[in-house]
Amino acid sequence: MLKGKNIIIGITGSIAAYKSAELVRLFKKAGSEVKVIQTESSLDFVSSLTLSTLSESKVISTMIDNDSGEWNNHVDLALWADIIVIAPLTANTMAKMARGECDNILLATYLSAKCPVYFAPAMDLDMYKHNSTKKNISTLQSYGNHLIPSGFGDLASGLVGEGRMAEPSEIIDQIMHNLSENLPLSGKKVLITAGPTYESIDPVRFIGNRSSGKMGIELAKVCANNGAKVNLILGPTHMNVKHPYISVSRIESADEMYSLCSENFESVDISFFAAAVSDFKPKNFFRNKIKNQNNISFDCVKNVDILYEMSLRKKDNQIIVGFALETCNEMENAKKKLKNKNLDLIILNSLNDKGAGFNCSTNKISIIDKQNNIFRFELKEKSDVAKDIINKLIEII
Repeated sequence: MLKGKNIIIGITGSIAAYKSAELVRLFKKAGSEVKVIQTESSLDFVSSLTLSTLSESKVISTMIDNDSGEWNNHVDLALWADIIVIAPLTANTMAKMARGECDNILLATYLSAKCPVYFAPAMDLDMYKHNSTKKNISTLQSYGNHLIPSGFGDLASGLVGEGRMAEPSEIIDQIMHNLSENLPLSGKKVLITAGPTYESIDPVRFIGNRSSGKMGIELAKVCANNGAKVNLILGPTHMNVKHPYISVSRIESADEMYSLCSENFESVDISFFAAAVSDFKPKNFFRNKIKNQNNISFDCVKNVDILYEMSLRKKDNQIIVGFALETCNEMENAKKKLKNKNLDLIILNSLNDKGAGFNCSTNKISIIDKQNNIFRFELKEKSDVAKDIINKLIEII
């Protein structure tokens, strides 16, 4: 959600300014372009060198650039920004913003802004509770600005109470939450299974497959970036994902995946069953490693069909999306699975298509809906395939 966004971070003269370096880092990590505007007093608390290094952009603190003599155009800055975050915001600058004063480059940029403005107050306990501060906060909110409330804890004065600037991660989370409210999957709960399952033969060996989980992980990212809260049940894989809207539960066996799906299925709106679940498991587990020998045999039993079991519990307001990886009679088998398992969509891909399937970054899919309409797509990166799937899902919600 923050990738490609232009962010201005305004920093005022508070001891909490040291947190602004971490805030810049988090925005950059999220893929945002960042420019920092400092008030003169904030330079006593955090250096422009630190912030310019982290933001990869020259810090602005005056109306006129002292090196070049050029004007720092506050109007252009305000038009460039998608979001302005003033953190920390002191009582002094807050009062000036509430009154519409304009005596520095940060205030000039704020008054020129047409984008959302977030402010994170930072001050001592009694200052934060003062009626004038409460009035100024209310005034700023009445202008359409977004308050990021101060936290409770140890303060620079030695007191304990409200007034601490919110942690940088909390600021990021609140902004992302606000951005998600108008997204197509906002408020939706999504369950996604991904990756392989390993069915243990002995303490060393297992029955498994070559799935990396990448397709399911990309789906989780796209769902989260469209506002959904995602529960990703992930089989054994080296891959990982970090997103504030994605909760990852790692499992190993099909039984473990089934247990977690059973616990969570009833409460979700949308389910994607993208995991490559092993069809069989050893009937008995060998407690000791099987010694090297010419021949070995053991009985297998069928694993629970997780998708089928969940489809039996499906309610009218739930959507289930299944996946079919086929090697022959692809379309016929996919349509059969779509019908027999009461799916809303099925995603078909064939191992006969070069660049599709396991252990590659690309995939080539066809999407089939309940009316047997078929939507074919070219070979694409799995991140783009995930977008195609979610776009088709949004059409049927």
